[in-house]
Amino acid sequence: MTDNALATVPQRKLWVRALLMLLMGMAFQLAAWVLVAVALLQLGFSAFTDQPNPRLQAFGRSMGRYLAQIAGFVAFATETLPFPFSDWPTGEL
Repeated sequence: MTDNALATVPQRKLWVRALLMLLMGMAFQLAAWVLVAVALLQLGFSAFTDQPNPRLQAFGRSMGRYLAQIAGFVAFATETLPFPFSDWPTGEL
């Protein structure tokens, strides 16, 4: 490889990461709205049954972990790509 080719490899990786960060940012916005919907559903269930729905609790927990994974990737705290590039986070305690 020439010196010019070596100099452009990291730049290309940065552009790929920038594109992935943009996509993950859009996924974050969508997931945040889904979490708001889950919270409103959970509020409704709690109002009528006096207890939270366990399936919504688990899903909300996993959605929160997913949002944290996206934030970590976008903030350069980790190189691990979140879902759909890796497994969906569990909702278990």
